[in-house]
Amino acid sequence: MPFIACQAQKTFQMKNKNTFEQKIKVLLKQMTIEEKVGQMNQYNGFWDVTGPAPEGGSAEKKYEHLRKGWVGSMLTVRGVEQVRAVQKIAVEETRLGIPLIIGFDVIHGYKTLSPIPLAEAASWDLNAIKKSAETAAAEASASGINWTFGPMVDISRDARWGRSMEGAGEDPFLGSKIAVARVQGFQGDDLSSPTTIAACAKHFAAYGFSESGKEYNTVDIGTSTLHNIVLPPFKAAVDAGVRTLMNSFNELNGVPATGNVYLQRDILKGKWGFNGFVISDWASLNEMITWGHAKNKREAARLAALAGSDMDMEGYVYIEELAQLVKDGVIQEAILDDAVSRILRVKFELGLFDDPYKYCDEKREKETVGSKKAHEAVLDMAKKSIVLLKNQNKILPLKKEGQKIALIGALASDKNSPLGSWRIAAENNTAVSVLEGMQQYKGNELLFEKGSEFFIGDSNFLQEVKINTSNKSGVKEAVATAKKADVVVMVLGENGFQSGEGRSRTELDLPAIQQELLEEVYKVNPNIVLVLNSGRPLSINWADKHIPAIVEAWHLGTETGNAVAQVLYGDYNPSGKLPMTFPRNVGQVPIYYNYKNTGRPTNKDNNVFWSHYSDVEKTPLYPFGHGLSYTTFEYSDVILNGTSFKIGDDVDVSVTLKNTGKVTGKEVVQLYIRDLYASVTRPVKELKGFELVKLKAGESKTIHFTLNKETLGFYDNDGTYVVEPGDFKVFIGGSSITTLETDFKLVD
Repeated sequence: MPFIACQAQKTFQMKNKNTFEQKIKVLLKQMTIEEKVGQMNQYNGFWDVTGPAPEGGSAEKKYEHLRKGWVGSMLTVRGVEQVRAVQKIAVEETRLGIPLIIGFDVIHGYKTLSPIPLAEAASWDLNAIKKSAETAAAEASASGINWTFGPMVDISRDARWGRSMEGAGEDPFLGSKIAVARVQGFQGDDLSSPTTIAACAKHFAAYGFSESGKEYNTVDIGTSTLHNIVLPPFKAAVDAGVRTLMNSFNELNGVPATGNVYLQRDILKGKWGFNGFVISDWASLNEMITWGHAKNKREAARLAALAGSDMDMEGYVYIEELAQLVKDGVIQEAILDDAVSRILRVKFELGLFDDPYKYCDEKREKETVGSKKAHEAVLDMAKKSIVLLKNQNKILPLKKEGQKIALIGALASDKNSPLGSWRIAAENNTAVSVLEGMQQYKGNELLFEKGSEFFIGDSNFLQEVKINTSNKSGVKEAVATAKKADVVVMVLGENGFQSGEGRSRTELDLPAIQQELLEEVYKVNPNIVLVLNSGRPLSINWADKHIPAIVEAWHLGTETGNAVAQVLYGDYNPSGKLPMTFPRNVGQVPIYYNYKNTGRPTNKDNNVFWSHYSDVEKTPLYPFGHGLSYTTFEYSDVILNGTSFKIGDDVDVSVTLKNTGKVTGKEVVQLYIRDLYASVTRPVKELKGFELVKLKAGESKTIHFTLNKETLGFYDNDGTYVVEPGDFKVFIGGSSITTLETDFKLVD
């Protein structure tokens, strides 16, 4: 190790009485402008670090920059051997020996995969979601990684947007709670622990509101939507201590987020006091040129740095332009110092200066990655994520013996698709298939037929999935098998790579061959359980009208088949609730429960001049918060501790819940409010509380909620939080369409 690097390491290891801030100041004074810019530069992994140094091309240039100390972070370098090798260059071969922070897309697990985030949100179980993030952090950190580009906290009301699968759905209250759970799960109580990793709330901001649900598209929303719907989960993540944020690909008010001063400087770092750092999305600094906001890379670097984008992800913009901008006096060095201080602060908090190799333990990697404990955790999460949409005539749960069951569908035996999108470290074909899960139950005769092929060729993260639209071979065999069965279980829906980044769709129905297969089987045996695999809400009108039982099983990760089978056979009673509204057809999209009333909400004059569609009901197929159980629940006695309250008083709300069925079950009790008159119009309903309650058959329990200033107010169009006097309604029930209500007044 060079003398200066060695001296620097001693400075930061030995002077423990110094605060991080003092240590940062000491280090900044030793850094050249180029080294400061280097800390703001992130490169993607570019060669086998344990092999020979690259020669020629961009890889050689990156390697040269790494040895000069011109790289502050790397992403997609994984595995202890690789991480140690690249960290060794940064620490032992550069002038100052500043360690790298190693980032990776740990979205719903590392190698052992939990359900996709939207599915996890359907559990409404914050403890389980936190534990899922802890499991992911344990595996990732054991593989040398210390930073994840998650959680995605974008609110999305548009199922056409493929990246809906990566978020928590349409509601800012639920989304905020889940954001906190995931941040706490990733980061734990001690960020310097080798089993925790830094989290990154993304994408700041409004990425989920892309026009027409099209990826990377522009966003055009009002300030009320920005402050009341988009920003709350980010604010919750910041308040929970998230150490990094990622800006978004979209523009807002004509300014790309990467160069948006209002978002990054005024709100995030100013009003909210965020002291972590902001990273760009992949090469998004360059995209400001394509947007037509920056003329060239030099201008893009200037705009992004001034706006508060602290690190350039694989964009080459800062490393090529920023140092000269400072030397030319266009940008003050203080801008660099602020950005670098933020980056170094997180590295100190991770403990990387104390031990750059703390995440490089081969023994822990071998023991942790793919462990039995990890598999048990993701199985538990998968079961809690399943939503029972329909169960007519109580066809579910299936009997455990004495039945002939036909299992039909290419997805039923698929071991790759259930892993979902965003699973870079997972090995292909490692999911437990539904077929394998159901084969564990030996009491019935299980007959499997694939039916028609769903897609053609291989599916992968980089290419579009090629859907079979013409080859119907296998349909006759499936129909013949269904005809012989007592019950038919059909696994249909989306391939795991039909949702995710770049997977926008204009049709949300079952792809043609699958729908035809479903209808043909129904003709000979209508006793069907439809198991849906999807990364988004689907439009399944025909199925809802004809199929007696429908289960939304999402993409549930590594333990998919075991989770589905345990729910189908009743060993686990489903309790999931939808975090996104299911439309009747794609023409209703975007559709969401917390809509505004409009001036003409109903047909009071018996004419066409009211807010509706001429060809379909305006109500959803399945509403936000919907989800059934193998038992039934009854709500009664909504009681308030008064009828009139002063602003600042607590409003106590209670409701009695009874399990009126024959088995133990869990219910997500949901509380909604409506502010009837406000200076900025409010939605017809807003979720303001929920509790997951477990009751034995016949058991009752009184559930208590508290409404206060934090839940009864809203943001005005200047972004100021206000609580106004007025009339309020309170709704409590098992979904957003609950009609059990009471009311109260707020007075000055």
